[in-house]
Amino acid sequence: MQETTYHIPALLSETIEGLDIRPGGIYVDATLGGGGHSRAIVERLSSDGHLYSFDQDIDAIQHAFSDPRLTVVHGNFRYLTNFLRYYGVSEVDGILADLGVSFHHFDDPDRGFSFRWEGRLDMRMNRKSAVDATQILAGYTVDQLAEMFHLLGELKNARKIAQAIVARRDAEPVTTVEQLRAVIAPYINPRQEKKELAQVFQALRIEVNRELDVLKAFLAQSLTALRPGGRLAIITYHSLEDRLVKNFMKTGNIEGRQEKDFFGKSLSPLKLITSKPLTASDREVEANPRSRSAKLRIAEKI
Repeated sequence: MQETTYHIPALLSETIEGLDIRPGGIYVDATLGGGGHSRAIVERLSSDGHLYSFDQDIDAIQHAFSDPRLTVVHGNFRYLTNFLRYYGVSEVDGILADLGVSFHHFDDPDRGFSFRWEGRLDMRMNRKSAVDATQILAGYTVDQLAEMFHLLGELKNARKIAQAIVARRDAEPVTTVEQLRAVIAPYINPRQEKKELAQVFQALRIEVNRELDVLKAFLAQSLTALRPGGRLAIITYHSLEDRLVKNFMKTGNIEGRQEKDFFGKSLSPLKLITSKPLTASDREVEANPRSRSAKLRIAEKI
């Protein structure tokens, strides 16, 4: 029950089917979370198969299930190949990354991920990280905050929000959810309050955890880690992530730069398994509303 409430995995059946799991294969779940995807993978492995599941959050590690076919790695998946090398693994048959934030993070007031709860602004996936949300709000210039809210939150009022935060912190540090909400309230459209608050908190969370930089590093390493014929399955939840994943799976690089040989044939190291992203069914969205924004893309290494 703890695993179920910690996080409900999105697009579970589609992901497992897309990975095309071989019973004796070696797999990576780059985002252990509540263990839903990991458990489904392990259940399809024989005694010769193995799964390496990564998570930088100690809470996820402590919630992990135990199985001889599973190795839990307490670390950031941006160091994928380093950790695999440490365990003596040169190639794997499939890699999964569910880039969503666990229910546990959103629902725990102490973590500061959600605008719904009162509490200190933290937002660190890894609680040992040096920088949390309060330090960003305290130290970034107006230009830096405006760029963050514009690029990572896609907010139209990014500069006004940034200016309001800087003006407020001159009198009092902005360290709690309720303080931040009060500061930005005049610049939030009441008719889109939840959406725009979510965008503000998304931008802060992405910046705190350097999520886009981590994703770029992970994608590049996935090509090294996958064997030919191995599959990469990634679930994204916002357009910034999805654009990076789409470009990478289509061309083999983050920029989406299409390289071709002399005869005009694509030189991409990946073959798309899904030409368009898979999304949650109406039934799944009804059972798990947070799956509404999930997009699953799958590619195979050539």
